[in-house]
Amino acid sequence: MRTAFFSLTALLMLVTIYLVFMWVPTEQNLGISQRIFYFHVPLGWIGMVSIFVVGIASVIHLYTRNDKWDSIAYSAAELGLIFATLILVTGAIWAKPVWGVWWTWDPKLTTTLILWFIYVGYLMVRAYAPKGSRGRRYASVVALLGALDAPLIYMASIWWRTAHPDLNIGPFVESGGLDSSMRLTFWMAFIAFTVFYIYILVERIAMRRAEDALDEVHQYVARSG
Repeated sequence: MRTAFFSLTALLMLVTIYLVFMWVPTEQNLGISQRIFYFHVPLGWIGMVSIFVVGIASVIHLYTRNDKWDSIAYSAAELGLIFATLILVTGAIWAKPVWGVWWTWDPKLTTTLILWFIYVGYLMVRAYAPKGSRGRRYASVVALLGALDAPLIYMASIWWRTAHPDLNIGPFVESGGLDSSMRLTFWMAFIAFTVFYIYILVERIAMRRAEDALDEVHQYVARSG
């Protein structure tokens, strides 16, 4: 099953890379820099979804005391930080040729940067807070703050009419932004990155649970010795 999942993920990513760099036409106004859009938007989607996973898993863990949910929350936070970093990096690369600057305090960029700090804050709380349920409670509060920030990132283009282009996913999609080939490539990238995220999240959760089991063995040996 894991091999099949890996094969599916690899196939989808290869198809996406082919479509982005070999098949879809170059956008007339933005030129070749527009191709980073097919990576940037799916990364943004995953960065927002991941903080919801952290928040929901944290709440369920606090309610059930089942360590499986804590492993899910922690793993999603680690991956969320990686994807949030990639959002900011790809956004800066895209912004330079389009806006003429690497960074501007655009509402969408600012709320995304806040999300990055929330991921960092969550992992720092987990690293330095007291071990056990109290540290997990503190971290869950940080995760819930992140879950509140994610809708702000999405709605920023509507509420504040930022420099970002029209929305391409979700209930507030604005029509007319992409032609058929670009739309197909975008949705292929969206699906590929989503499946990729699910795959690496499942693998990281398994690793996290193995780490927890190993820690329990070490603690048992220390108490026995």
